[in-house]
Amino acid sequence: MSAAAQETTAGGGDGKRQGYLKLGYHMVVSNAVYVLLAPFAAALALRASRLTPSDLAAARAHLLANLQPAVSLVCVATALATAYLARRPRAVYLLDFACYKPGPDHVVTRETFMRQSSKAGAFTDDNLAFQRKILERSGLGQGTYFPAAVLNSPPNPCMAEARREAEAVMFGAIDSLLAKTGVPARDIGVVVVNCSLFNPTPSLSAMVVNHYKLRGNVASYNLGGMGCSAGLISIDLAKQLLQVHRNSYALVVSMENITLNWYWGNDRSMLMSNCLFRMGGAAILLSNRAADKRRSKYQLMHTVRTHHGADDRAYRCVFQEEDKAGRVGVALSKDLMAVAGEALKTNITTLGPLVLPMSEQILFLSSLIGKKIFGLKMKPYIPDFKMAFEHFCIHAGGRAVLDTIEKSLELSEWHMEPSRMTLNRWGNTSSSSLWYELAYTEAKGRVRCGHRAWQIAFGSGFKCNSAVWRALKDIHPSKEAGSNPWIEEIHRFPVEVPKVESVVSSPC
Repeated sequence: MSAAAQETTAGGGDGKRQGYLKLGYHMVVSNAVYVLLAPFAAALALRASRLTPSDLAAARAHLLANLQPAVSLVCVATALATAYLARRPRAVYLLDFACYKPGPDHVVTRETFMRQSSKAGAFTDDNLAFQRKILERSGLGQGTYFPAAVLNSPPNPCMAEARREAEAVMFGAIDSLLAKTGVPARDIGVVVVNCSLFNPTPSLSAMVVNHYKLRGNVASYNLGGMGCSAGLISIDLAKQLLQVHRNSYALVVSMENITLNWYWGNDRSMLMSNCLFRMGGAAILLSNRAADKRRSKYQLMHTVRTHHGADDRAYRCVFQEEDKAGRVGVALSKDLMAVAGEALKTNITTLGPLVLPMSEQILFLSSLIGKKIFGLKMKPYIPDFKMAFEHFCIHAGGRAVLDTIEKSLELSEWHMEPSRMTLNRWGNTSSSSLWYELAYTEAKGRVRCGHRAWQIAFGSGFKCNSAVWRALKDIHPSKEAGSNPWIEEIHRFPVEVPKVESVVSSPC
């Protein structure tokens, strides 16, 4: 055996030993409470086994002699329990969700993208080459979607076309959702719609209220300008509203609008969004009705929001402005990945104590104390979030984003598969991408009762937001037809995504 092979074998053995040691440590810490309580339980059982009828009679006589204090104690305990139950946050359940799947006439291949960009006559040859290079390395496949206004020759972006795109996405997803759940539209008490860059008057939420003829006292909210993390902000807002509105349904719609936000200039920091963003959206139905727990898919366990807007570098790393020629676009800063990493670190520091087992929290705290208090030169301990979650839905913002998160959280290819396949199949659909990822996990039949899913997204501002869901039942792919856009083609995934996929040149 060669020296290199011997070294590899030794390294593998060391890795296995470390794995076994860590597993043993986690088992000991996780069961420490039971180990500590065992002697007390044994002593109590031994004492109970030695009780005689005369001991029981004496205890009864003592209770009757002190009946008034005993009754008072029971009343106080009952009052405290009632107050606790009354003040306890209401559970929020996710009945179901639906993702919009555009028709075949909206498909944009890499070749179609380059052909439309070339025909537009707005881009220099150098910037057409730049877009080709980005597209080839983006991780996007050949089946993503654009609205008709961008695919038309010549393109005709206008308010009417933007409204048409918004209606198709929102109503398409909501129709599928209401058909699947059977909930009448007039039973919806809360509506939250988020779309970052298209905010017409009347608002998108008003369009939903009007189209479905929702009741007059519906609590309607429209969130704009909050970037790709706005979907989880909408979920958090709906959760807060469901603490106030009793026995209500909350409809959340997450989408982005491409028609009026295609960039027609030559600033490369703004051209990135042309290459990555695609058409899509999702509708989610939440409930705080206890009776809905049996038929719901998930329960919302935690939402954690992080905002670094006070820092100028973070604030400007995703910024809508005019270029030197006066054309409006969204500029992506070179600091974006570094800012995202810092926001992620802050977010998981808050989320960790809520979800990580005690064994991981002890390791993280020990690392922090050693570094901050004793000044030890050691790598910060990265908590193993795979011990807290079975499924990860990471915003499919781009290949670089996913690579960074995979490395930071030390995730496997299997954990990253829903995010990478969503980027390949649908592109960056902004705030709705998290739901395409969860839909992928469901279509693969991976979700079991008790499983936990972590949704994490990044957005302009700069924000990093998380939501944690716990599955209330096994999700069977056979029952997801209609609302799950993956069902008819899930057998083709996962696919291999090369680092570079060439764009085949074709005549205009």
